[in-house]
Amino acid sequence: MSQCSIKPVQDLLDKFRERNRVKAGSLIISVFGDAVLPRGGEIWLGGLINLLAPLDLNERLIRTTVFRLVKDEWLTTQTQGRRTDYKLSASGWRRFEEASKQIYASNAPHWDHRWRLVMLVAELPPKVREQLRRAFYWQGFGELNANCFVHPSADLAAAFDALRVDGMADVLPQLMPLVAVNPRLGQSANDADIVRSAWDLAHLSEDYVAFVKTYKGILDALQKAKKPSIDEESAFLTRTLLIHDYRRLLLRDPELPEVLLPAKWPGQTARMLTKELYRRLLAPSESHLNKHLILANGEAPAASDLVLRRFECDPLSADAL
Repeated sequence: MSQCSIKPVQDLLDKFRERNRVKAGSLIISVFGDAVLPRGGEIWLGGLINLLAPLDLNERLIRTTVFRLVKDEWLTTQTQGRRTDYKLSASGWRRFEEASKQIYASNAPHWDHRWRLVMLVAELPPKVREQLRRAFYWQGFGELNANCFVHPSADLAAAFDALRVDGMADVLPQLMPLVAVNPRLGQSANDADIVRSAWDLAHLSEDYVAFVKTYKGILDALQKAKKPSIDEESAFLTRTLLIHDYRRLLLRDPELPEVLLPAKWPGQTARMLTKELYRRLLAPSESHLNKHLILANGEAPAASDLVLRRFECDPLSADAL
């Protein structure tokens, strides 16, 4: 395991390694979406294990997590001799592409002034109700009350598909999707009332501020360091954790229009920081992937120009691609 000369980068990696409990499924999803998808959406299990070994994720944990992702229909398998490639399923590919539109957007999406509502039309057992609440929470939905979830711009079909993949297909017949425009007639509730009722923006703001503090320190250090300032492995690991942490924030962020957000909202700062740091990490991290993201037959699939379209990145050198 190499040591990075950039102290804030090394601090980030050490902090991750020291965690007692790591949600490997979420991290592997981030790796597939960011690194594997532009290279055909397929990787040899041994290659994935080697890529994540520097983060102290053990082989058994990765194998168990990947098997679970197959069971949940995120991935499919393809055997080549005694080796197995893991490939994004059709539904997994579709979900990653939808997520990518949000993660790698240079600006917040335009709002059409319509609210997406999901009504619970039947009583659920408390345990199932809590599972549903958490699933919607991680899709950025807020709660207007115990029977109504709300989001300003979610794709409701994709939201229901995500519930299905999360093993909640039996709940879908109890849910009614609706799209509504607030008419603001008389004394009716306005959009700001909906925001106050449905989301804890204060907590999300604190998490954005912490994210900015962590990764701004890394960006500042890279800008001040002499070139080349970061080794290829550390660039890949930092890029992975950057996108992983940012994705988890976006899953909770309803991406409200600016007019409904508190003053000096840190979400846009986090977006611009992620864009700039990702650009700086791209070339060395892609060089690392060229050597270590391999298939069961030993081939290393080339990256498509999808990586350049993310955050409108500059062209990479021939060595990186």
